[in-house]
Amino acid sequence: MSDDPRERTGSSSRRRFISLGGAAAVAGLAGCSGGSGDTGSSGETVGTSSSDGNDGASGSSGESGDPMLAESSAFEAEEPNWEENNYLASPLIEAGYERGSRTDLEQMGSREVDEVPHGEPVRETPDDETEWLEPDTLVFTESPSEDVQGRYEEDFQAVFDRIEEETGLPVEYNRVDSYAASVEAMRSERAHIANFATGATCYAVNLCGAVPFTAGIAPGGSFGYRLFATTRTDADDIQSVDDFADDDVRIGHAEPSSNSGHQAPSALFDQYFDVTAGEDYEVNFSGGHSQTTRGIAAGDYDAGPICSTCFKDTVEGTSDLSFDDFKVVWASNPFPNGPIAYRYNLHPDIIEGIEAAWLDSNFAGTAYAERTGYEEYVPIEYRRHWYDIMVIQRYNGVEYTEGSLSE
Repeated sequence: MSDDPRERTGSSSRRRFISLGGAAAVAGLAGCSGGSGDTGSSGETVGTSSSDGNDGASGSSGESGDPMLAESSAFEAEEPNWEENNYLASPLIEAGYERGSRTDLEQMGSREVDEVPHGEPVRETPDDETEWLEPDTLVFTESPSEDVQGRYEEDFQAVFDRIEEETGLPVEYNRVDSYAASVEAMRSERAHIANFATGATCYAVNLCGAVPFTAGIAPGGSFGYRLFATTRTDADDIQSVDDFADDDVRIGHAEPSSNSGHQAPSALFDQYFDVTAGEDYEVNFSGGHSQTTRGIAAGDYDAGPICSTCFKDTVEGTSDLSFDDFKVVWASNPFPNGPIAYRYNLHPDIIEGIEAAWLDSNFAGTAYAERTGYEEYVPIEYRRHWYDIMVIQRYNGVEYTEGSLSE
């Protein structure tokens, strides 16, 4: 199959890139090799996508009826060789494959990107001082994002203390139950700081003036997450994303704006497997990555795209689940994890304090680090670090409207 969807025909030929170069950008996200390559001079290509000629070990696991299921010992993070293999989730998690690396982060940030490829750029702080927002209390919100759910206000106390120290303002915690609600809270100025999900970040930039400025780094320098195309271990008839198009296979997606739970698979499955979500299989929205994971285990869904770190957290947090219960038939290259963002028209002094609270702090040993998995936060730039996400959403024809966020 051609890697250029402009050469393809059939049901998915309705997909067209908005401008030249889109194919290369999406191509760089295919996890065929599992590694991360160099960024091209145009800023269009990220990662390496060709798995032709890989010598990754494969073979039957013994009792499985899936001939592509490789032995766990055969998994190599740099050369998974997804064209010939799939794996139990266990060796992937043991190898730390659910995250990318600091190198991946650096490559994202070093791309030459003059303009955002889709939507509007981040808004600048107004020059007119009368437009500056100076709340008496700063409101922080987080939505069901690319991380484990179940956090509480006390888990954020370390960072809230730092914000108050830097800005002189108290912080109020406001948790919402959907991506749309988190964006609406900032749009209406009921929230001033937010931890957005990766896919919802583009909506937040365009709809509510969010300014993403930092993202967390896990201990050891690991960064981001992958899309895991996941099924049950005993699903012998599901050996590849190709098999998602079977009429008897029920597929669960997270939410419409979710990157790894909907937007990325809608683009990458279409391009690399000629499997078009909504055409070749019915999309069933589960409501989140945890729900997709549990739904696959319970048999509500046969397979689905899941954020790798969310998958890991869900399995580890559920006593009756094991990584050996799941099989991964394909994985993407890394995406950036959900960022911290503030509203663009906050008073510049408040913005400076918010940035310092995260960027000048080490949260090791705090409940905040334990619950988020991040001890250190590093600067990110929307047009560079979110370039791939915007290209994917452009590929899918996403319009940044309030209605499309929750459709």
